[in-house]
Amino acid sequence: MAKIDMDIPVVEMDGDEMTRVLWALIKEHLICPYVNLKSEYYDLGLKNRDYTDDNVTWEAARAAKRYKVAVKCATITPNAQRVKEYNLKNMWKSPNGTIRAVLDGTVFRSPIIVKGIQPYVRTWKKPISIARHAYGDIYKNVELYTQKGAKAELVVSYEDGRQERSLIHEFDCPGIVQGIHNIDSSIESFARSCMNYALDKGENLWFSTKDTISKQYDHHFKDIFQKIYDEEYSIKFQEKNIEYFYTLIDDAAARVIKSDGGFIWALKNYDGDVMSDLISSAFGSLAMMSSVLVSPEGVYEYEAAHGTIQKHYYRYLNGESTSSNSVATIFAWSGALKKRAELDGISELLEFSKKLEKSVLLTIESGMMTGDLAGIFTGDIKKILNSEEFITAIRHNLENIL
Repeated sequence: MAKIDMDIPVVEMDGDEMTRVLWALIKEHLICPYVNLKSEYYDLGLKNRDYTDDNVTWEAARAAKRYKVAVKCATITPNAQRVKEYNLKNMWKSPNGTIRAVLDGTVFRSPIIVKGIQPYVRTWKKPISIARHAYGDIYKNVELYTQKGAKAELVVSYEDGRQERSLIHEFDCPGIVQGIHNIDSSIESFARSCMNYALDKGENLWFSTKDTISKQYDHHFKDIFQKIYDEEYSIKFQEKNIEYFYTLIDDAAARVIKSDGGFIWALKNYDGDVMSDLISSAFGSLAMMSSVLVSPEGVYEYEAAHGTIQKHYYRYLNGESTSSNSVATIFAWSGALKKRAELDGISELLEFSKKLEKSVLLTIESGMMTGDLAGIFTGDIKKILNSEEFITAIRHNLENIL
């Protein structure tokens, strides 16, 4: 087949460690032989973020706003150990957190369903999508260590000079204190993104916080969601025959386990971070979890839900064979190309992207897979493949169906 042309680039954000290796293999074997890939490239590898004082992350986020579609490789968020390992100038913040703040979007994560991999929760029949708020909470927090005798207060100062104070704690021994915040505009964007996504997918929307304990912070989220639903979406939901459902997060967790799936679960930033990993693992594998950040302005940034596969990378550096699962990273590429095709009206690119995803599933269902999937696959396993062999097998299936 002739290579498929693109009119407008996708924003390509390269990353770290083993996922960076897989990124190059995916482009070499599964994208560039079939598509005249047009991308605006940004190297978000930790060394380059350090070299540019993290300016490259901000530049990539602004480029995503311009071009509307981005695809991102997994990246390292450095801790003290990473600062020493990479000899960094600073303990740079999470690139995902920076990009989410710039785009003011919501992260939607959904399991990639494949025959032969059964959810650990026996009642689950359909995917459960996690909608994670992409702003604030502990990801924008401030923290302090305190000494014995310290008094911590929450102080809000207004332009007219007024102050409101609330005692947090008087410390009779050393301790810690943390401050978090959120803003109405971001919560409103979160609510609208979730409701629009529910309408697009034709699925029920759940939202949960702990408003009985957090009577102002969490309750404010609940109130904003309800107001926007009542004023802007209730009739649309009725016409689509779907519902918006609010409950406490502990009640929601209990309900999720007994459900059959097929809905979107909206959660605050930290809750969504935790529950997306739980849901993905319970559906089979974190490497089988797609992720897309959607902004109210219609910007889409696709990535794998997992990290950089650090242990495999160290083996790779030692010349050892690895069996790294590249499914979610491939689906990040296919998702970005599908969205680019939809926005630009390129039917050939849309069909190619769908066939790329199909070839991935066919490879696994035929019994050819990476080691992580072999442990949970219920069908006949023909061969456990290493990282490059798996991508090569996908390419073979792709060529058969193109």
